[in-house]
Amino acid sequence: MDSIRPASNQMPATVKELAWSSALLMCALLALHYLFNLPSVFFLAAVSVFVIQGSFILAHWPAKQSFGWANRTTLLRSVVVIPLVAWAPFLSHADGLALWFFSIASLLALILDGVDGKVARATNSHSGFGARFDMELDALFIFGLCLAVLALGKSGAWVLLLGLMRYLFLAASYYFTWLDRPLPESFRRKTVCVWQVVTLLVAVTPPTPTGFVSLTLAIALLLLAWSFYLDVRWLFARRLHYEN
Repeated sequence: MDSIRPASNQMPATVKELAWSSALLMCALLALHYLFNLPSVFFLAAVSVFVIQGSFILAHWPAKQSFGWANRTTLLRSVVVIPLVAWAPFLSHADGLALWFFSIASLLALILDGVDGKVARATNSHSGFGARFDMELDALFIFGLCLAVLALGKSGAWVLLLGLMRYLFLAASYYFTWLDRPLPESFRRKTVCVWQVVTLLVAVTPPTPTGFVSLTLAIALLLLAWSFYLDVRWLFARRLHYEN
């Protein structure tokens, strides 16, 4: 949630990073379209999300800093996540093979989530931008899984709250500036996020029954709301310190 200053002098190098990732994305989109006969709006949705992501990168990349392998790993993960998010609304028409493919690809996206952190530690390339990039991609992935659960009819529209809560928090921070402040590291926050993703992954797996999905996702939503409440309360208690 930190503010990140834009830097135009790194734009040419950043454009190169976006170029190779966009080429991989198009290959992935074409392969999915060929294998599972996805509609043209699938392409439009995926490309639109990638353009938004690219705009974020170009606008907020820190000055005088190479892109680094950790961010490249996150960018590579986005090539997996974005097609899944674009595909999610159309899963109601998918057959068993497509559903298993979606589930396995989602598991791959989750595994890759741990890789960029290890790369950052191995190359000593931690950055505020990298952490924000990773967090926003996680939020997008979670929202995509929520769409998938809804499209499969395994839960009601309330499941979207799991994916929208992050974006509601961001929207609120524009009006309440004390929300747009750094939070301390939290094992509780990480644990709730893992539970959220794992329960969503289990939910989209074909054999998982609807009753089990509703129960585990309801618990995930309660835990997420509790976690956000604690963070908002912590920030609210320190609002006067930030204002001074």
